[in-house]
Amino acid sequence: MKKVITAMAIILGLTILVSPFAIGTPEYSKKEEKQCIYCHTAMGKPDLNEAGKWYKEHDHSFKGWEERDKEKKKP
Repeated sequence: MKKVITAMAIILGLTILVSPFAIGTPEYSKKEEKQCIYCHTAMGKPDLNEAGKWYKEHDHSFKGWEERDKEKKKP
């Protein structure tokens, strides 16, 4: 019985630790048709890269980002 309670406590703890990463990211990923890593520095990390900061600062939109990104790539 003690092993069952311990296992349940571990599962509950892991669920609580992982759930903040699952709150919004899948919706944005589906909306923009991009993988999470497009905006985040690493999978499962809340830290944003340049694209993620742009998206957050521009009302959750990449409008202007693609144009900016294309300008950077021009020789």
